Amino acid sequence: MENTTYIALSRVDVLSRALEVTANNLANANTDGFKASKELFSDYLVQQKDVHGLPGDKEEVYTQDRSTYQDRLQGALRQTGNLTDFAINGEGYFAVRTTQGVRLTRNGEFNRRADGTIVDGSGNPLIDRNGNNVVIPPRDHTLSVASDGTMSTETGRVATLDLVTVDNPNTLVPEGGYLLRPTTPTRNVANKEIRQGMLESSNVNAVSETTEMVEIQRDYDLTFQLIQTESTRQSNAIDKITADPTT
Repeated sequence: MENTTYIALSRVDVLSRALEVTANNLANANTDGFKASKELFSDYLVQQKDVHGLPGDKEEVYTQDRSTYQDRLQGALRQTGNLTDFAINGEGYFAVRTTQGVRLTRNGEFNRRADGTIVDGSGNPLIDRNGNNVVIPPRDHTLSVASDGTMSTETGRVATLDLVTVDNPNTLVPEGGYLLRPTTPTRNVANKEIRQGMLESSNVNAVSETTEMVEIQRDYDLTFQLIQTESTRQSNAIDKITADPTT
């Protein structure tokens, strides 16, 4: 293959990744607390050796997939009326205990098990400020959560929620639709605001993501056509070079 094909293939590679990220965003457009992912691409310049001509002719430009990061813009808060639905207004994450360790989440859709433990949709217990599972006494019927995380029932205070974060949110590793694995130490959020009976919607803009997907697919098709055209050109050139001049 010549350099034209390699350059086009580098573009196909990053477009495939962009399509995967966009499709995942659309799939989670209705996942509470989900943050859309964005791709970061850049040009990778390669200096050619022994090339004479204009300065621009001495460089080849490849497309490089640098990283994928999350859009931290807060999603819209909506009223649900459920006592165990909690939304975060501002920064921070809820901490839940999974079989793989503590994970962070912005999805505040929790439920109360028969034993009183507050768990997320996957059955992971919600953790309070002391690192314990949040458990509401089974005989208590009411639950109120103040904006500072104080959880109370008709018998008094039962737990206090703390919101946590990390110094660099880009180091959080997504797991599934709404969990994040911290790779650096967590710290408590100084000014927290928790709203009971509300949930934070996904921040995915389905219209813009759909438009983005169409543009990526169009770019992918055009680039792939270029590769096919270049392959045909090379095959024809080889046929002409190797053709028997006597025939």
